Amino acid sequence: MNLLLDIGNTALRWCLQAPGTPLGEVGRVEHRGGVPLDLLAAWEGVGRPGRVLIANVGGAAVGDAVSRVVRAFWGLEAEDVATRAEGLGVRIAYADPRRFGVDRWLALLGARAHVQGAVMVVDAGTAVTYDAMLCTGEHLGGQVLPGISMMRECLIRRTSLPPVDPARVADGPGPWARDTTDALALGGTLALAALAERLLDALAERSGGPVALLVTGGDGPRLAEAIRRPLVLAPDLVLEGLARLAEEEG
Repeated sequence: MNLLLDIGNTALRWCLQAPGTPLGEVGRVEHRGGVPLDLLAAWEGVGRPGRVLIANVGGAAVGDAVSRVVRAFWGLEAEDVATRAEGLGVRIAYADPRRFGVDRWLALLGARAHVQGAVMVVDAGTAVTYDAMLCTGEHLGGQVLPGISMMRECLIRRTSLPPVDPARVADGPGPWARDTTDALALGGTLALAALAERLLDALAERSGGPVALLVTGGDGPRLAEAIRRPLVLAPDLVLEGLARLAEEEG
């Protein structure tokens, strides 16, 4: 069994997976730059993995802390995965692969397991990323915007608008909010959804055929409700990409 970890800006997601089999149960914790006690408790019952693969965009501090825990628990060296210019049927558009987030790259690898045609991948987390890929595996590039919560927080900090309860969801029926709090809760989500639809149209025009839309990330379900196009919610795309990579490497 391999231990696969997706360290995002806010959350750490992990699972066990045997090569050639579906992902095991996915655990999720908020890391706050370190290793939460909940994660330590969950790992106490885990036997020694064959390999530990980490996709980390959450920063060196949390990555180093996780690596120390892996070493202490199992005597293993965690393997930090880095973006490659080409591999597993995907060729990225960036001239310098180091500037393309490893989570975005792995999500594209995961997407190839779902869709062999043209695909748009939207990853809705702390930031929202949009990546377009043709049926050949050629990545055209993408967009990066603040996520739903970040949009609200930035707007509130720079104005005298009232704060929004993070649990509040005014994402429907819309589009007309009837008080400022609902307008804050709804506006950013609809803006992000509208960009997804616009980029999907652009990709369909470029590809000359049907385009699939895959939505992933912690805020994926919330954003998906606002997108008025057929889509597939694929919450584990980054981990699926890690699994594909581990299987390729044997």
